Amino acid sequence: MKSINKELNDLKLGGRSPLRIVFWGTYDTGKPRNRIFLKGLRENGIEVLECHENVWRGIEDKSQVDSWSDRFYFLVRWLKSYPILIWKYLKMRDHDAAIVGYLGHLDVLVLWPFANMRRKPVIWDAFISLHDTLVDDRQLLGRRNPFAFFLYLWEWLACRACSLLILDTEAHGRLFMEKYKVKRSKVCRVFVGAEADVFKRRSRPVPKSRAFNVLFYGQFIPLHGIATIIESAILLKHEDIDWVLIGKGQDEPKIMKMLDATPLPRVRWIPWVQYNELIDWIEKADVGLGIFSSSKKAGNVIPNKVFQMLAAGLPLITRDSVAIRELVTDDDPGIILVPPEDAVELANAVKKMRCDLSRMKTEGDYHRAIRPLITEFGIGRQMVEVLEYGLERA
Repeated sequence: MKSINKELNDLKLGGRSPLRIVFWGTYDTGKPRNRIFLKGLRENGIEVLECHENVWRGIEDKSQVDSWSDRFYFLVRWLKSYPILIWKYLKMRDHDAAIVGYLGHLDVLVLWPFANMRRKPVIWDAFISLHDTLVDDRQLLGRRNPFAFFLYLWEWLACRACSLLILDTEAHGRLFMEKYKVKRSKVCRVFVGAEADVFKRRSRPVPKSRAFNVLFYGQFIPLHGIATIIESAILLKHEDIDWVLIGKGQDEPKIMKMLDATPLPRVRWIPWVQYNELIDWIEKADVGLGIFSSSKKAGNVIPNKVFQMLAAGLPLITRDSVAIRELVTDDDPGIILVPPEDAVELANAVKKMRCDLSRMKTEGDYHRAIRPLITEFGIGRQMVEVLEYGLERA
């Protein structure tokens, strides 16, 4: 797998002009992943030509598409976008490569023959495996379900339609290599990162004369291990600790049942807040929580919330995994890694963090070494290396 860690001193390849790429497809601009890529590439001197149809317009929450009529309307809008995108692409100026943004599982297959016709490499930001997400992690489809087989075949073909495949961690890349028999030389890692303008480092010290505040936000899906958080809150229910959970999703009924069985007055559950309001909750928190599931996917990824909390300088507790250790170490201050689905260890980590922070007279500059790597500029530098590597192989 191509490593994305070395510093780049020159953004030109072989003395040529700055690279020009086409960012192509139906990618969702509501997702930070795509916005970070676009801004990061431009901040690193890459000329970006967008060839985009916004089929996700008005659909911030994909679960909103729940009726058959809504699904049919969206499918028609989605499929109608491809002739327009193909026509736009064929008329575009010469470029060095085409990048297919997330969610581009069908986009990469549609672009493949036309990029080949123009002799341009296609770089696909896969980001997630739909088969892994729906079948293995969320278990919404059985392994023998015909649609599960269709998803597998679809992703197998998509992996072969691109010149390079981008995943968010090396661990996640290894899953694609094993699952879809992709060559190691074809897989690159680019971290998720965080939007620096939104998740700024906390500007004021946290007052010490109040309860210790623990924050989790995200979808209530198996990957996040919300039940472990509730079990830890039960263990610490007599401590001066307030818990804020923001989100909703698949595991809501399970969590509601746990809270009904053991009422926790110091646990506050907020169904959702606007994206740009998350920093306000981070400002109020003493420590943020990542993910705690024992699933394979949880061990292969680093979620958005972890990067956002690191960017904001918030102390963090999350599960130990091969993936998270690509970014942090045991020596990083303000970070505690715990075993997956271990409520006792999570409770101990919360108490330890409270003790460690209470001994400090002022708030530390947590994650100072990590922060430059995960800004848009830092992610853009990783993407430049991917582009240079892909063009060398083309």
